[in-house]
Amino acid sequence: MAECAADLAALADATALLSPGPLIRLAKDRLEVDLAPRAGGRIAQIRFDGEEQLVGPGDGGSAAIAWGCYPMVPWAGRIRDGRFAFDGKSYQLHRNYEGHAIHGFGFVSAWTVDACSADAASLHVRLPREAFWPFGGIARQGIELGKDQLRMVLSIEAEEHAMPAVIGWHPWFRKPERLDFAPSHVHPRDRDGIATLPLAAPGPSPWDDCFIHAGEVALHHRRWQLQLLSECSHWVVFDALAHTTCVEPQTGPPDAFNLGCDVVAPGASIEMSMTLAWHDLQQD
Repeated sequence: MAECAADLAALADATALLSPGPLIRLAKDRLEVDLAPRAGGRIAQIRFDGEEQLVGPGDGGSAAIAWGCYPMVPWAGRIRDGRFAFDGKSYQLHRNYEGHAIHGFGFVSAWTVDACSADAASLHVRLPREAFWPFGGIARQGIELGKDQLRMVLSIEAEEHAMPAVIGWHPWFRKPERLDFAPSHVHPRDRDGIATLPLAAPGPSPWDDCFIHAGEVALHHRRWQLQLLSECSHWVVFDALAHTTCVEPQTGPPDAFNLGCDVVAPGASIEMSMTLAWHDLQQD
């Protein structure tokens, strides 16, 4: 248990600079991935056929919250005021973004690389055991390159204590020409910008919202289409900026610790996957 989890200083401000640190290059065919274990176990950059797919740390800023593709664990999005109750007790998380607690601990933690080959890697991180998060837990992720596709698997395992959990990914994609996304419902945002219930009919983009969606998700570029596949029921889409579109599959909405989320029993785990698949488009 001596392994250190999140950098507690980094938890104080999600907009603080976060260096990528040493990178691990994975490659297969036309696909390359730069993995940054020390910077939240995130993918710093993806290149398909030589073209960069993500907003990287050098693209106008290196704030921890704003680059690459990082795992969100043990929660995703904002927890209102950083407060939640579980099993009859109240907890106060570090408020690291606009007075709220955002995206968990994983994205500012140094992950341990368990195995690595030319085209795959597996990592883990132990979650804190502090007053604000006494549950502990272990998060694991696997990254595997295939032919024109990248598969990511993320899980969280409870130790001797049950705990609430929401897991997912936050990719900062470079701006596509078009996004194919037609959700069935949206969690309305209140004046604090936080998801609420009951669900409602989605409005038009631009969005910074959490949706219920079970259909196709695809980003279109001039020469190829990027398809996103995941078992996750909730998808956050943020497309209000000119340089990026974020499409984030996750197991629950923002503020899920207060709205309702999965509870992981002692010794149990939850696991989800996300696959990015590139398809060449016919040229006229």
